[in-house]
Amino acid sequence: MAITIRLVFVAIVLGLGWAMRGHFGHEWGASWAGAMGALAVLLVSGRKDWIQRAPTLTALGAIGWAIGGMMSYGIVIGYCRSLSFHNALYGYGMLAVIGGLHGFIGGGLFGLGLESSEEHKPKGPNLITQMFAGGFLVWGLLIYQMEWFMTPPRSELWAGCLGAAIALAWYLYRNNFRRALRVAAYSALGAGFGFSVGNFIQTAGSSAEIQYNWWNVMEFTLGFFGGLGMVYAVFTREWPVSVKPSRTRNWIALLFVFFFIPATNYFNGFSTENFIRLAENLNISGAEQYAGRQFLYAGVSVLVFAIIAIFTWKYCSKGEDKPLKYCIPILLLITSLHYNLFCYIRLGTFFRTFTFAHSDSTYIFILILVFIVWYFGLRKTSGFPGRITADETWKRWGLILGGLLAIILIIATISINIHSGLSGAHDRF
Repeated sequence: MAITIRLVFVAIVLGLGWAMRGHFGHEWGASWAGAMGALAVLLVSGRKDWIQRAPTLTALGAIGWAIGGMMSYGIVIGYCRSLSFHNALYGYGMLAVIGGLHGFIGGGLFGLGLESSEEHKPKGPNLITQMFAGGFLVWGLLIYQMEWFMTPPRSELWAGCLGAAIALAWYLYRNNFRRALRVAAYSALGAGFGFSVGNFIQTAGSSAEIQYNWWNVMEFTLGFFGGLGMVYAVFTREWPVSVKPSRTRNWIALLFVFFFIPATNYFNGFSTENFIRLAENLNISGAEQYAGRQFLYAGVSVLVFAIIAIFTWKYCSKGEDKPLKYCIPILLLITSLHYNLFCYIRLGTFFRTFTFAHSDSTYIFILILVFIVWYFGLRKTSGFPGRITADETWKRWGLILGGLLAIILIIATISINIHSGLSGAHDRF
């Protein structure tokens, strides 16, 4: 039961982060969600050697889950709303591919950080170069030469992410980082499943004419099942003793996670035009003054939360067990609360009537529930589960992927039969 709670804990944290990401989008929003998921894994693992490298590992999780943020998928949602089976099947299938790429790179880079040891270290510059080259070459071949468009007329950078994922997989395989490769595979499986099935929930909810932010539900399911796959893969293998922590790397990573990522979301996620339009919609007088205050509040929060994170790590990294034990929940609370605050500032939540009809109204309650579960259920849990499953065979992976394909076929069949046409529908073929 304790293991199940830990698995669900991580899944909910990354799901919540991905739901929040829906209000910011792109790479900078995904990086914040990835950081939350990585911290959640470190929290439930209880591994002191990993916790000593927490900022570095969190940064790897943030970067990995962020890379897929360059992919466009809005029009793919429209294919899922088609009334023709082959178009709907294509839409749900491509969402599984897009979600899978998010998870593979995110889980792979995070897993590589976990598997790094004194005897077996990855060569970062080589990996970065190979992923960049792989992304450029595959994009050039599939899009520029063969014109295999997934999301016309929108960006086709899914092909770049595919090339980067292939390069990452090959690097992990030939350098014998098999645990990290397994984390990448299960993260991809979970995120792909979550994205496709989550959009089916969105289609069903829209068909039933239930007024809700179903798009946000779809984003939550991507993070939930992606996080579930990631932490399952971590918990079902034995891991080597981690490489010794680098003080310099940890501090650089800490500033990256707790200052640079929020600052990037600040500059890219907020605009005066959006705040003025929000003020007009909420009937707030003095729209320009309102916009200025929101910029001020968000900017001050970046500095305040970064300072809290710096002092937390400075105190906790002294090497003593007790401060180190409580370091990760504090850092997770800091980044989760901050992202939640950013969402509420962006959406004007503090200036509108509270109602659960808005999906963002549930964020703070989910966050409170998460930390209640940690305090009463996981705080005293110790011991890393280790290996509890046998190695996967090619036959088992074939059955897993076959099952995923069957699910996509089923939901595509149901999808075209539960409505007579939805707004935003598109036909690819």
